[in-house]
Amino acid sequence: MLRTGSGSRAATQADNLALVGIALVVAVIHLMTNGRYGFHRDEFQFLSDARHLDWGFVAYPPLTPFAERVGLRLFGVSMVGLRLFSVIAQALAIVVTGLTARELGGGRLAQVTAALAVATSGLPVFEGTEFQYSTFDYLWWVLIAYFVIRLLKTENPRWWLAIGVFVGLGLMTKYTIVFFIAGIVSGMVLSSARRYFASAWFWSGVAVALLIFAPNIIWQVQHGFISVHFLQHIHVRDVRQGRANGFVRDQFKICANLAAAPLWIAGVICFLRERRYRMLGWMYLVPFALFLLGKGRGYYLAAAYPMLMAMGAVAGERWVASLGRAWRRVVLGVAFVGMAAYGIFVYAIIVPLAADGPLKQFALKNNGDLREELGWKEMVAMVAGIRDSFPPTNGQASACLRGTTGSRAPLRFWGLRMGCRCRSAGRTRRGLGVSCGAADAPDRAGTFQGYCGQGLYGLPNGGADRQSRGCRQRGERWERVCVRATAAAVA
Repeated sequence: MLRTGSGSRAATQADNLALVGIALVVAVIHLMTNGRYGFHRDEFQFLSDARHLDWGFVAYPPLTPFAERVGLRLFGVSMVGLRLFSVIAQALAIVVTGLTARELGGGRLAQVTAALAVATSGLPVFEGTEFQYSTFDYLWWVLIAYFVIRLLKTENPRWWLAIGVFVGLGLMTKYTIVFFIAGIVSGMVLSSARRYFASAWFWSGVAVALLIFAPNIIWQVQHGFISVHFLQHIHVRDVRQGRANGFVRDQFKICANLAAAPLWIAGVICFLRERRYRMLGWMYLVPFALFLLGKGRGYYLAAAYPMLMAMGAVAGERWVASLGRAWRRVVLGVAFVGMAAYGIFVYAIIVPLAADGPLKQFALKNNGDLREELGWKEMVAMVAGIRDSFPPTNGQASACLRGTTGSRAPLRFWGLRMGCRCRSAGRTRRGLGVSCGAADAPDRAGTFQGYCGQGLYGLPNGGADRQSRGCRQRGERWERVCVRATAAAVA
């Protein structure tokens, strides 16, 4: 039934309040728990890069470190403050998903169902717990899908400008959005939307996206497209270590609420059957096929599910309306109880709800990312302690850490607060060497004098033990000490 006049406005306001209410509840949960453990090791890298802004970084584009720099200026080194942008991004994704259902013709039931499905799905819940580039990448995908629906619904080609803006922001956030772009272009070719290739507004949107992305393109050219080589290396590593296994399983388990699987499956079918919106079906299927064949990780496609769940919720609302009252209550009861049960399970694993006790142990046992939030400050204190154990001399004391690349950023961050200045010695056969020297005794020659000490620290996060060895070797450069100390520590 169409809404008209003041009734329509009042109903729309009530719908908006329902969506905002769901988003606020989720946001409050994150704000209450985001300061409970510690920074994830990836967050340390963003903190480090935020202090040295550039138009590009080896592992990712510059937008996320820039947002972290803004957070540092506003909140200082506060976990809750620095993660606030992630919380806002997740809340916006929830609201926009509900609005997407409305644009597709859904009433309040469809809008609330779609919003709840996103609010209780694994990956979007995770995105609110840490400051990660995937958080903003998720939001850009959701917004692009929303504006594509606006474009197809209104047939107003000016919406290509909005699409171009968020495609450009996506390219400045995470390079995997090129797979979604491939879906957009393929969807145009394979649907009636191909007519927009002849529109000046489409090409204006392309120009806007390229203009936003241009600084990073220039940076890549200047640095020999180093990010491409790095990401190829990371992909080979992920495949070798089995991180790309279970891609199809993760679509049900991580990317969307398991109980909402009927929604997104129905969404794919309905998009493909609906001539006007067929483009969106291909916007999901093409990236899915590319990630599956290319051995992408399971969560890479998560941001495509809100549009599917919105369409599925609209179809479900229409189907439920055709049932009798008794059956309608049964179907809705089963659906919402199922989503709530899986949502509770998701929050118990992903969100640090408990500071201690069985619930914390359950979360740490099942969530490697939470384990990666523990132990970094203690590790740096161990390195600094070895440095401080040296007898006083006029030389510079240094300690070397043997570990992975993830150890470097925590050392740089916490080391400054423990009187250290940390330098990487680069990769050795055994891992990564990092020198932590006294901040008030710079050694321009880069040499050591005399003594050695060593220590072993097992991280509470369950990761590999970090081994540290401190040395003073008269006349020997710090890079050689790190390599030699690393080999000796693991011999």
